[in-house]
Amino acid sequence: MNANRFFNLLTGAGVGFIGAGLVLTNCLFTVNGGERAILFDRFKGVLPKVYGEGFHFMVPAIQTPKFYEIRVKPRVFTTVTGTKDLQMVNVTLRILFRPNPAKIKEIFLQYGENYEERILPSLTNEVLKSVMAMYDALELLVEREQVSTRIKSTLATRAKDFNILIDDVAITELTFQEKFNEAIESKQIAQQKAER
Repeated sequence: MNANRFFNLLTGAGVGFIGAGLVLTNCLFTVNGGERAILFDRFKGVLPKVYGEGFHFMVPAIQTPKFYEIRVKPRVFTTVTGTKDLQMVNVTLRILFRPNPAKIKEIFLQYGENYEERILPSLTNEVLKSVMAMYDALELLVEREQVSTRIKSTLATRAKDFNILIDDVAITELTFQEKFNEAIESKQIAQQKAER
């Protein structure tokens, strides 16, 4: 009789521990390094606190964590635009960006979880077209670093309005129309002949 009672007590304790473990694991969420999280509450909406790395408590089935990576992420954009002297140029731009960690709640409320898909393509295209129109084709080739710096400062200023931080911008590819390339080659050949 004692053995049966001990077995029932042990079974009850085991079920209790398993139940408590399940409840506890459903009440916890983990924010990994390089991430921030906010909690969406089904009754109150998005809660004001932004959660950093570590374990945090939530109410299961009522609160849901939304995670944002705050590490720097690369994106590549390609566009065709006109220069000051009306030459068409293909530009490929690499951007290193991240969300402003203190503004995760605002980003979620205004733009959702895929904020970079909603904001960066149009913003980058707008900035690229406006900056490229300030230079003629030869200046783009000669002053590439200065053009890249101007794009970065303009893009960083515009992206700050959307709570996105721009860490770096680089022009990775710059190609012109075939006629322009031929004109440059013939000019170089003519200069070499004149020097002889």
